[in-house]
Amino acid sequence: MSSHSRPAAPHLEPVRVGNLYRLAIVGAASLKGKEVAEALNDRNFPSIDIKLLDDDESLGQLETVRDEITFIQSVRSEQFDKVDFTFFASDAECTGRNWKSARQAGSSIIDLSYALEDEPDAVVRSPRIDRQLGRALTPELQPGPSVIAHPAAVVLATLLLRAQKAGEVKQVVATAFEPASEHGQKGMDELHQQTINLLSFQPLPKSVFDTQVAFNLLSRYGEESVPTLAAVERRVMKHYRQIAGKDAPIPSLLLLQAPVFHGYTFAVHIEMAGLADIGNLSQALAGEHVSLSRLADEAPSNVNAAGQGDILVSLAADTNSPHSVWLWAAADNLRIAAATAVECAEAMAASRPRGKIQ
Repeated sequence: MSSHSRPAAPHLEPVRVGNLYRLAIVGAASLKGKEVAEALNDRNFPSIDIKLLDDDESLGQLETVRDEITFIQSVRSEQFDKVDFTFFASDAECTGRNWKSARQAGSSIIDLSYALEDEPDAVVRSPRIDRQLGRALTPELQPGPSVIAHPAAVVLATLLLRAQKAGEVKQVVATAFEPASEHGQKGMDELHQQTINLLSFQPLPKSVFDTQVAFNLLSRYGEESVPTLAAVERRVMKHYRQIAGKDAPIPSLLLLQAPVFHGYTFAVHIEMAGLADIGNLSQALAGEHVSLSRLADEAPSNVNAAGQGDILVSLAADTNSPHSVWLWAAADNLRIAAATAVECAEAMAASRPRGKIQ
């Protein structure tokens, strides 16, 4: 357990200094959990304490939180006592087992596992899209779980809502290339081991994808893989509709599994009702969270997008249609997911009671 700032005088129970909050990260050893801890530090979230919680495999593992060494503890109901915000960065099963204990203890829930997206009072959120649309979050004393919008949905919503500013969008077709990191460390490890085994003519591990991913490009996984690629594609579109609103253009989406470890890439074809003006579209797309690439720059890729919160974008005219344009985009899926989660907590912080920790 780490401490960012502590009261000068001793108390029998912790008291906030100003408006500092107590946090818990469930799945702290996961890729998303580590990214959330980093995002909390980068955004200087006002916390007095951050508990790192995970399953048996990671218990006692040391992690650095805000320049302090702390260790991962087991997920137990008493760990949520007096915790203001709990980030569930674990798998869906762990979230399902523990989120009600956290809520009963008075914690606000931010779900990065998508386990709670069908709960009656849950809301799929992307604060950056809310800001882009000028939507204000209504403070709630007892908000339901905030489910972070899928990072691919956030990228598509960001680009297509801005493209509308350059003129009426008639049709959008998008292909998204999913990285192994969307399946967590196990997905990364399986791609790595498949790559090694193929080069040494050894049998391939297939416990995650149930098929060959290394040196391959797939439109579906093996029969034993959960979730299926089609289910992820449906989730992306479901989240897109929920965050982008009814007036946003609806893309035709194809999701492919790419043989890469980290970062989404996107090929997006936009057909405008009028002539497609590259200059106007570039101006419309530019702004917060979008970095446009010029011809002299390195082209967007999952490699140069790693560690960045921005979406990297290049534009090219469709030589077969004066009404159309191609976008090539890349984004760090883990960074966008973590930033979305922390921004959700920041938005909900306005409704948390001040003073003594609840």
